[in-house]
Amino acid sequence: MRIIFMGTPEFAVASLDALLEAGEDVVAVVTAPDKPAGRGQKLQQSAVKTYAISRGIPVLQPIKLRDPQFLSNLKSLGADLQVVVAFRMLPEVVWNMPPLGTVNLHASLLPQYRGAAPINHAVINGETESGVTTFLLQHEIDTGNILFTEKVAIGPDDTAGDLHDKLMAVGAGLLVRTVKALAAGKTNPTPQGRLAPGDVLKHAPKIFKEDGKIDWNRPVDDVYNLIRGLSPYPTAYTELDGQVLKIFKATKEKTAVNHPVGTYFTDGTSFLKFACPDGYISIQELQLAGKKRMDIQAFLRGYRSDSVTIFSQ
Repeated sequence: MRIIFMGTPEFAVASLDALLEAGEDVVAVVTAPDKPAGRGQKLQQSAVKTYAISRGIPVLQPIKLRDPQFLSNLKSLGADLQVVVAFRMLPEVVWNMPPLGTVNLHASLLPQYRGAAPINHAVINGETESGVTTFLLQHEIDTGNILFTEKVAIGPDDTAGDLHDKLMAVGAGLLVRTVKALAAGKTNPTPQGRLAPGDVLKHAPKIFKEDGKIDWNRPVDDVYNLIRGLSPYPTAYTELDGQVLKIFKATKEKTAVNHPVGTYFTDGTSFLKFACPDGYISIQELQLAGKKRMDIQAFLRGYRSDSVTIFSQ
């Protein structure tokens, strides 16, 4: 089959690579336009574009997906199938163009966690299981008929980054399986089922900066899961002596609390702990505003504070 691949971040690169290694004919890649990034605001290519160029695959970068010239170019490629991995919402004129339609790889077990940030929300909610789903695109986002799914366990200390890497690898394999099944006419598209009695449909909307602010009045498990679910990006954060403190890694202690909620204390050399109503969060990796990311020992060696909220255990 002639395949057009649509994707942008590193997560999608694994799937594109897997398709090529499986011998599939990817005739073009559609990805996001180059964007300015970094201090110098130099234009940077998407991870998918960089990989596609290295493999000699033509790249399309439309600003608007309804642009007549883009649609004409897309149609001229004569694709049998389009594959979407971590791209953007497509208009019907695009997803309905190939004879076999458009397949999407989604990083959750649909219908749960429809939306832009399924990996983050699964960890934030303390799930012990996630997975990947391939499905055929239709009008409503993430609601199309399911082709295949594969489950992935979430460890109690896994971060969103850990789950991302697991799903990236498993999803690449599932996508190859899906494409080969479509080519062989051996799929059975299944409408997304109803939830079991008592289950609640969970959504995965885009995460904004304010969503990462830690509320120390929450149970220690909730705070710990928020930190895991936003690491390494966009990261949970709090304040330390009036400065923004990003937290990449922490441990939790469920125990009786001897300090006011939200206060923090340290021995000055090895730990920095924040109090929750039912335990403590001990910071392991962090980044203070304007500084580099570092482990707690390196941070405490160089940090000095006159704050009365810092005291010995």
